[in-house]
Amino acid sequence: MNTPDYLSTASKAWWTSVTEEYDLEPHHVKLLEMACVAWDRCENARQVISTDGATFIDRYGQPKARPEVAIERDSRIAFTRLLRELDLDFQGSERPPALLSNMRL
Repeated sequence: MNTPDYLSTASKAWWTSVTEEYDLEPHHVKLLEMACVAWDRCENARQVISTDGATFIDRYGQPKARPEVAIERDSRIAFTRLLRELDLDFQGSERPPALLSNMRL
């Protein structure tokens, strides 16, 4: 499985580890890709916030949240939800089986 070229180095490494460890169905691959993109977007926004701060002063002299604050929050929420959908938790010493649905009976 080819790693998308546009992912960060860290996301590419995670992509590779997940695809080597799990037998993914095509829809799981899409979820993994979206999770990697969400993580990268969250990290990019976090870097801007760490450099420029979480707020700025608008033209009326009022403090406003930087757009990156919402981008970071939304991307973090998307990542955690996609991670939950992927359901990568596995306990054991053997190679995990193909991913199963979160809707276990």
